[in-house]
Amino acid sequence: GGGPMSREEKQKLGNQVLEMFDHAYGNYMEHAYPADELMPLTCRGRVRGQEPSRGDVDDALGKFSLTLIDSLDTLVVLNKTKEFEEAVRKVLRDVNLDNDVVVSVFETNIRVLGGLLGGHSLAIMLKEKGEHMQWYNDELLQMAKQLGYKLLPAFNTTSGLPYPRINLKFGIRKPEARTGTETDTCTACAGTLILEFAALSRFTGATIFEEYARKALDFLWEKRQRSSNLVGVTINIHTGDWVRKDSGVGAGIDSYYEYLLKAYVLLGDDSFLERFNTHYDAIMRYISQPPLLLDVHIHKPMLNARTWMDALLAFFPGLQVLKGDIRPAIETHEMLYQVIKKHNFLPEAFTTDFRVHWAQHPLRPEFAESTYFLYKATGDPYYLEVGKTLIENLNKYARVPCGFAAMKDVRTGSHEDRMDSFFLAEMFKYLYLLFADKEDIIFDIEDYIFTTEAHLLPLWLSTTNQSISKKNTTSEYTELDDSNFDWTCPNTQILFPNDPLYAQSIREPLKNVVDKSCPRGISRVEESFRSGAKPPLRARDFMATNPEHLEILKKMGVSLIHLKDGRVQLIQHAIQAASSVDAEDGLRFMQEMIELSSQQQKEQQLPPRAVQIVSHPFFGRVVLTAGPAQFGLDLSKHKETRGFVASSKPYNGCSELTNPEAVMGKIALIQRGQCMFAEKARNIQNAGAIGGIVIDDNEGSSSDTAPLFQMAGDGKDTDDIKIPMLFLFSKEGSIILDAIREYEEVEVLLSDKAKDRDPEMENEEQPSSENDSQNQSAEQIISISQAVDLVDQESPEESSLNSYPESSSPADSDDAASLSPSEQTSNPTEDHETTSLDGECTDLDDQLQEQSETEEDSNPNVSWGKKVQPIDSILADWNEDIEAFEMMEKDEL
Repeated sequence: GGGPMSREEKQKLGNQVLEMFDHAYGNYMEHAYPADELMPLTCRGRVRGQEPSRGDVDDALGKFSLTLIDSLDTLVVLNKTKEFEEAVRKVLRDVNLDNDVVVSVFETNIRVLGGLLGGHSLAIMLKEKGEHMQWYNDELLQMAKQLGYKLLPAFNTTSGLPYPRINLKFGIRKPEARTGTETDTCTACAGTLILEFAALSRFTGATIFEEYARKALDFLWEKRQRSSNLVGVTINIHTGDWVRKDSGVGAGIDSYYEYLLKAYVLLGDDSFLERFNTHYDAIMRYISQPPLLLDVHIHKPMLNARTWMDALLAFFPGLQVLKGDIRPAIETHEMLYQVIKKHNFLPEAFTTDFRVHWAQHPLRPEFAESTYFLYKATGDPYYLEVGKTLIENLNKYARVPCGFAAMKDVRTGSHEDRMDSFFLAEMFKYLYLLFADKEDIIFDIEDYIFTTEAHLLPLWLSTTNQSISKKNTTSEYTELDDSNFDWTCPNTQILFPNDPLYAQSIREPLKNVVDKSCPRGISRVEESFRSGAKPPLRARDFMATNPEHLEILKKMGVSLIHLKDGRVQLIQHAIQAASSVDAEDGLRFMQEMIELSSQQQKEQQLPPRAVQIVSHPFFGRVVLTAGPAQFGLDLSKHKETRGFVASSKPYNGCSELTNPEAVMGKIALIQRGQCMFAEKARNIQNAGAIGGIVIDDNEGSSSDTAPLFQMAGDGKDTDDIKIPMLFLFSKEGSIILDAIREYEEVEVLLSDKAKDRDPEMENEEQPSSENDSQNQSAEQIISISQAVDLVDQESPEESSLNSYPESSSPADSDDAASLSPSEQTSNPTEDHETTSLDGECTDLDDQLQEQSETEEDSNPNVSWGKKVQPIDSILADWNEDIEAFEMMEKDEL
């Protein structure tokens, strides 16, 4: 935007943030409390054990009313002191920390311990002001202390690194604990405790908490990779060996760096700043490739470990502002903003050429956090406009009648039944503070430091109860360049030239970075050839029918086996290669082949589609993610299909319809089962239907737990099917069926991406919480995740089952690369769009076409030969790289 934003507009936006918070918090308190979280689509609480398990994500839930505790200090920042007082009374009256449930030590620390301490900090501040909380007598602090003692047994390891999980009632060791078997933890999980634990020690005088948290940090520092000064993502808590040796500033490491710098600010201990500066220097040397931040290997920091970035690194520009390094902060933030402008939200992961890699977005606050800090540092009104965009997108795409729902897929606009507690703890704080003037906040925010969950701890703790001797334990600094150490906290007043054009001049060159014509198509294999020679034969040129190629293969020690099903299997025995150089070429060729084959499998995956209910009272707010069909009208190439729905008779659609008049000109609903999908499509098409939705017959199947389903043809020619066909799981299908029962006329839109909601709807739906709670049963937005199940199970014999083997090659099992210490995303087929294999600028589709003409084995099943002893030493290096490449795909945090 142009000039400064008027006081009125800032006020208007601030009020909008308050209204949005009321919508989220009010619905949580009304429909979910005392449950840990609100499920905003089904409008009820998420109680652990009563909903299908979502894996690691659920470890944040401890039956301790998580969202309420996480929201306590937000209420004070947003000036809602009356509500804060009520909320504190509720926590003291209702919350039990002694449940038989296994929780994440990391999440419980930052959300619950942090929430209680943030609540306590602001409660004593209010009490001192003399108006509110006069009855308060450190009750939240007593709860925090109780929780602290419950977490301590996790530190009972030789290394001092905590176990990743603990049972709130039974600890680690007892047989009833159901935990304590883990061997590794993530760096952030062990390195993000010091602020909360030290604050607890200094508030209470019980030094043990700070001692344990320091010991874990000291151990991580000792274990850093000495030549690069980087740390890996996961570490063995018993031996201290790195398990995942890639390093970045996103998931799994992010808040470790943040807490080193903030521990210096809060505790005033120089050794933390020295460590931070040492790591920061390494990050800027190896990981920072402006405007990108790319993961590297800790042993070979010049080698990129990945061609994509995750959404959690969005916090990093904010941390750079705290350090006082403004230029790279502006660059990375601008790059992220371009990605947001393209997809409305930051996808969980995106490639170096800015395509979606994992499409979910759980309403993460890190980008808003960095926006707030950049605004504070530069005063540039541009960042107010960025905040305004964030507010608009949340209301336009995430707001549902019962709260705000996470995005299941930023491309289709479909929702997930999830509203994480961090959304209330952080998002509304940062957005409100962005637009607030000093007088809008009842206390001085500058007297506090934000934890990684945006909880507030008072800076006066630095001089209280300092039981820990301040001896400097770190002494290996002699070799370091001293320009790295600023021994002061940055003073924002003098940090930046007072020139409003300064930040703009840094952003300008990045304006088109996301939409530039030619994507950086470096596959990570080519990445590793930057220095080395190209092998004599590239995987993409290989033809199994070319005798010359087979000759080269033989020289490289690669043998070729023709399988019965027409595929070709490649095996490399390095020992059979003509020379060690040829053996290395062979290894590279195999690695390229693996890339290529996993690439092609991903390309055969069709992206998900959307079913949007557009009739009254939905008006497009309900978006269901649907599985695509490999036949019929392709919704990505043609305009969407809009029509009313009608059930076909027979409901399975396996014979000629007996109610053609009912489905004529409508979108037919059919049940899965008894015959091939293509047969159903022909039957409803013959009856005059303009589209079809197949609803799963497995009672209770739902997108929350099942991967995306793709409907295959029947092995015959399906060109006669002209109508679009989509698939819904039963939970989502029943939303449409329930709507028919309630409103009779239900109109839907079948498309490849949800369309903006009807303009009429805007007038009818004021964002007031009162009328929102009507039609709850019908106003739900659910979505279906992705998987491949290509045919109806009933008739495998005549089907064309091209199942994609989960791990036909070491490099393509990237289902469970988990995202933050808690956010596990397991979607094997999530990344249809990844980097093209060519360095040149080619369209992926063209490339796929060429590929299928030149290569009969579109899915080379690559296996590795075991006999490589003789030239082991030569290959060890290269093997390590390959292993590291695969690490990310194989591994969970």
